[in-house]
Amino acid sequence: MFSKIPKEKKEEILAKVKAGEKVATLASQYGISDRTIYFWLRLDTKEEVISILKYNKLKRECEELKRLVGELTLNMSLGKKS
Repeated sequence: MFSKIPKEKKEEILAKVKAGEKVATLASQYGISDRTIYFWLRLDTKEEVISILKYNKLKRECEELKRLVGELTLNMSLGKKS
């Protein structure tokens, strides 16, 4: 049997997804299906959900690249080999 998720909870979950939290984690945390969250996103954003997910993935990858460039720059300034 399905139970109705309060609007406030739904908005809270969507906000967390848009902030970069993983759908699977939130689905488990709130006891709902990840497919439900993806459906909400599709309705809420009126755009492809995949673009949000790709953005979050690219954002994480960009942060990792920045960290690596910083580490390499520091090593080069200290004369270390990578």
